[in-house]
Amino acid sequence: MIAALVAGLVAGFGIAIPVGAIGTYLVALTARTSLTIGACAALGIATADGIYALVATVGGSAITPLIAPITVPLTWISVLVLLALAIHGATTAVTQYRRLQSTNRQAETPLTAPRAYFALLGMTLLNPITILYFTALVLGGQDASTPTPLEQSIFIVAAFIASSSWQLLLASGGALLGRILTSPRGRLLTALTSSTLITALALHLLLTTL
Repeated sequence: MIAALVAGLVAGFGIAIPVGAIGTYLVALTARTSLTIGACAALGIATADGIYALVATVGGSAITPLIAPITVPLTWISVLVLLALAIHGATTAVTQYRRLQSTNRQAETPLTAPRAYFALLGMTLLNPITILYFTALVLGGQDASTPTPLEQSIFIVAAFIASSSWQLLLASGGALLGRILTSPRGRLLTALTSSTLITALALHLLLTTL
């Protein structure tokens, strides 16, 4: 059971720590809104990681043949979603900045905590790298002994805890950044920087598939 716990923690941190487009978006989202919304978004990412850990653990060797034919379409969908988020983030930031400049009031964000949770959950579920990552770990860790249901459960829960703890750390960093960049211009620069990074990462993801 200790081995399953350690394996789950390592797996969760392994997929969560590299800060890609979704992690960048999480930090910027929290900076523009609040820690509550950022925390819900972080848990959405961790939930997706937990779901894929569950699917990979239960499905075993059946996962790779099923996901391989749709990896390219999922990647294209991911690219389109990321580009749409980048464009939406930039246009919203510019609109809010102009509104703040003209009214001198802080614009209210329409994003709620549940919407943030499901938005980041959907974004992460669209990423085929996550399920391939967990499948490779599960298959690579198989030996002569078959993991018990308890060991499988421990692995899944540990992966979720590791992922959620790192994503919550990113959200906390975003909240601190948001407190520093409280001016309208600071919020604008944060949003535009995030949109630029997300666009670059989306294009990099696209180029790797060509």
